[in-house]
Amino acid sequence: MNVVALDIPDVKLITPKRFGDSRGFFSEVYKGRAFAAAGIDIDFVQDNHALSGEVGTLRGLHFQKPPFAQTKLVRVTRGRIYDVAVDIRLKSPTYGRHVGVELSAENWAQLLVPAGFAHGYCTLEPNTEVLYKVDAYYAPEHDAGILWSDPALGIAWPVEPGKAHLSDKDNRLPVLKDIGPAF
Repeated sequence: MNVVALDIPDVKLITPKRFGDSRGFFSEVYKGRAFAAAGIDIDFVQDNHALSGEVGTLRGLHFQKPPFAQTKLVRVTRGRIYDVAVDIRLKSPTYGRHVGVELSAENWAQLLVPAGFAHGYCTLEPNTEVLYKVDAYYAPEHDAGILWSDPALGIAWPVEPGKAHLSDKDNRLPVLKDIGPAF
């Protein structure tokens, strides 16, 4: 397993090893002991799986407020996404900054998005499947988000605003300056 800290060091790009032969491949995509040895000791409690049919499907930017804040471990099993984490920890030196990476079934990379970050992604291929682990159960009363196109964030999404496929909920999210102190 290869672990790389990104421009915001708490966000990590993790690439598990794949062992291939004529049958295909095998990979331990999550192994608690290996993660703990790399300094990532998280008790994941739920796995989520999302399918997005259209290129340009945008999900996010989502987060849960404490005490149900979630750390996420995101990976792609089919297709490709542009994955983004935005630091929303008010006292953080990187507050309001983001990191974005491409995750794909081909590159086999995973993004560790800590609690205190808003998370979202945009599909780059049709029929993209995203799986992610979380360390807190979904709590609708603590569900929140930031508008994906907030100009203050400066995210260079790979889709034009009028062409993004969004849920009504994601289209109505507030901008960062209006969410208040979530973390």
